Amino acid sequence: MTEPVESAVLDEWHVLCALNDLKPAAPRHFTLLGEVLAALRSAEDTVAAWRTADAGRGPGLPIRIHCGHVWTSLGTPSHEPFPVPEFFEADRRLVYCGSFGVNVSAPRAVENFLDMAHFPFVHTDVLGVEPHTEVKDYEVSVSGDSREVVARGCRFYQPLSALSAKAGFEVEYIYRVPHPYCAVLYKSAAPDPSRNDVIAIFARPISEETISATLFMALVDEESTDIGLSQFQQMIFSQDKPILENQRPRRLPLEPTAETSVRADRVSVAYRRWLHERGICYGTIPRAGRLSPETAAA
Repeated sequence: MTEPVESAVLDEWHVLCALNDLKPAAPRHFTLLGEVLAALRSAEDTVAAWRTADAGRGPGLPIRIHCGHVWTSLGTPSHEPFPVPEFFEADRRLVYCGSFGVNVSAPRAVENFLDMAHFPFVHTDVLGVEPHTEVKDYEVSVSGDSREVVARGCRFYQPLSALSAKAGFEVEYIYRVPHPYCAVLYKSAAPDPSRNDVIAIFARPISEETISATLFMALVDEESTDIGLSQFQQMIFSQDKPILENQRPRRLPLEPTAETSVRADRVSVAYRRWLHERGICYGTIPRAGRLSPETAAA
């Protein structure tokens, strides 16, 4: 029997696709949390979405256009989508890198995005290289409103941190997890290390063990082409995809003793604890005494 989806997940905003991927007068179908939806963009760039099972029999779903993407919810969100202020900076290159199906849970995808330790071994000669394998100490905190996990002071040597990089250097990272299934990283921009590039993953949970991973960037880069920037990030993700799909279990265990952790996993430990405390069960293996949807909503 399928478990009901908890309110904490139903009442979130979930990405469907980049607005530019939704063509006027050409409806597209998407699966979110096991439900089939349809979305239609008008010539005036307004977007409507609805459950296909409810077509013509009920109100449409709520819609937000956020970071150039279409977001919806199957519940009643009490908040707006999380802010990404850099999206509005005039000199940023906004790069929409596409969406990719992955046979893994959304929390597993987010956790992989937060993991620096795999850089030298999965992204060799790009985001990492031996013998520079140490993950230096960093700080992790939860925002005062408990809506975000933030890791600061993350530093890692990268031989090719971005397409615009001319040489290797120690890159500083800030990670934000402002949504159970989305993460945003800020990393030193190669052309101007005083500023940060922004790279985000928005994972739409198709089912508990299948996602559509959407990649988005807001970069400080005046030289590279959009195609080159997009292909660079797609190359990085293509290296992650088989690792993600071979992880077992596909759902993320929230029990503290389920998987061994080390100092490098500090943000992962905080993320798992945060999911548990927020009552997020979809895509996870909850701790003993799984929260019911009613308890999670309380």
